[in-house]
Amino acid sequence: MSDIFESYEKKRPFLVCVDSDGCAMDTMDIKHFRCFGPEMIREWDLEESAEPVQENWNHVNLYSMTRGVNRFKGLLAALENADGKYGHIDGLAELEEWVESSPELSNRAIEAQLQKQDSAILSKALEWSKAVNESISRLPHEENKPFNGVGEALACAHQFADVAIVSSANREAVVEEWTRFGLIESTDILCTQEAGTKAACIAELLKKGYEPNRVLMVGDAPGDLDAAQTNGVLFYPILVRNEDKSWKDFTDTVLQEFIHGEYAGKNETEQIEAFRENLTS
Repeated sequence: MSDIFESYEKKRPFLVCVDSDGCAMDTMDIKHFRCFGPEMIREWDLEESAEPVQENWNHVNLYSMTRGVNRFKGLLAALENADGKYGHIDGLAELEEWVESSPELSNRAIEAQLQKQDSAILSKALEWSKAVNESISRLPHEENKPFNGVGEALACAHQFADVAIVSSANREAVVEEWTRFGLIESTDILCTQEAGTKAACIAELLKKGYEPNRVLMVGDAPGDLDAAQTNGVLFYPILVRNEDKSWKDFTDTVLQEFIHGEYAGKNETEQIEAFRENLTS
């Protein structure tokens, strides 16, 4: 168990868990528009079809029920869509086998696999992933900002609830972004990728004595919903392309429903239905 959980103590009866990228921070679109998609197009020489390839990348990773999927799963889906339509992608079966069988989908895991076997497509996937990381590191800091209303929403929530950042991003980036915009002051604990999966982090927080119906996960992707439902806690969605309204509704209505025990049931069900519809329409 991460040291952060050992030292953490529950202060209030309620807990609000908040994802970072694409939920509190408007950082997801820019990474996919300028880094993930373009680097795939460059690595696989798809420049002649850049527009439809990028559009499909965005659909897979931002605007469908696979939003927030692991980068290598997103890469496989995008390359499968491009194969035969915009060019021939060699080695797709090899990439699919690794994605489906590897217990970890990361640069480190690909490097370990390449020690065991030569694979042109895994080598390209690794180079792509490294190029994405480098490209992300060059994004202007001033373009990474919170959605409108996030600061107010977190400050309001913190009056009644402990607030946990529960994110799969790296800790350093989250600390920098949340500190720069004064959001960190409305939080009590920071759970990032180093602390475990989102589901595992919520499970550890529940051990501190929170009742599941007094825990709310705020997220923007199906993985956030899964993490909440795995632990039997409540979920409130931030709707892609409607983020500002989602945060306003949280502050104006949902937070009070949650605190007064009125969110569970019909209200949550309607929010989850709207969330799914927004990602499939």
